[in-house]
Amino acid sequence: MSEPIIRTDGLTKRFGDFTAVDSLSLTVHPGTIFAFLGANGSGKSTTIRMLIGLLTPTAGNVLVDGVDVIRHPRRVRDRIGYMGQKVSLYQGITLRENAEFYGGLYGLDGRDLDARWDELRERFALADAENEQPESLPAGIRQRAGLALATLHRPRVLFLDEPTAGVDVESRGLFWDVIQHTAERGVTVFVTTHFLEEVDYCDWVSFIDAGKLVADAAPEDLRRRFGSGYRIEIDAAAALGDRVVRRLADAGVRAEAAGGVVTATVPALEPGVASALDEIARAGAVPRITQPPMTDVFTRVLAERAPEAP
Repeated sequence: MSEPIIRTDGLTKRFGDFTAVDSLSLTVHPGTIFAFLGANGSGKSTTIRMLIGLLTPTAGNVLVDGVDVIRHPRRVRDRIGYMGQKVSLYQGITLRENAEFYGGLYGLDGRDLDARWDELRERFALADAENEQPESLPAGIRQRAGLALATLHRPRVLFLDEPTAGVDVESRGLFWDVIQHTAERGVTVFVTTHFLEEVDYCDWVSFIDAGKLVADAAPEDLRRRFGSGYRIEIDAAAALGDRVVRRLADAGVRAEAAGGVVTATVPALEPGVASALDEIARAGAVPRITQPPMTDVFTRVLAERAPEAP
């Protein structure tokens, strides 16, 4: 496996007697979408500010793309992109003029800037908006434009702090399509969100509470450990229902048939279970699968941590 592109060891930030981030150790691998979650006041924003060199830790170490952020905070900023909840677009000038301004900050101009903006304008579907001023555009387009400008200088790591806050559901889906395409191009995306269902777009999840890391795993692993299980429902006539129950039993799944519906709950969709469901579907009984909501998963994460609280 490749070397981590972000690593923190014992990262701590105190403000007087208050500990905002408490000995946080994270590992983020290149080209992944890494979700960093927590309630308001949990330490998410403080952590990001330390990762991008805007806040000096009280203790611990942090490396981003091989740069010691504590020793060289300015050096790391050339390698990263950042977009916060409030998109940093200057009003009174067009999107294209915003691109020229941001390009100048990174030494991009002339043909290099034109080529880069042409690429981003197409990828982020901004052609119809590039001559508009940001204040006249819908929130979804402003978010896409903000992401485009955050990647103008081709950063290797992209930090997104609540990027879909205030955006409608359809625009959020489109925005996540863009994020995933960005990661497919090799960019590491470090994202915070309070929409827990968005975790399923991500490769890895870290969850903090009161500055401490309380969960750190792939989404599917968190569901397996903390979820209530995948609910399976299959409409099937009596004869077929008996066959379905037997086939699921062969896969180690206990199912029940009642009223023409076969039901079962499994902790995870293991290969044997998936194979059985494929076979059942080919026989004409299509399964409906409901996965454990991430809201329930993180409720259980916090409930398990509760006894540890002072």
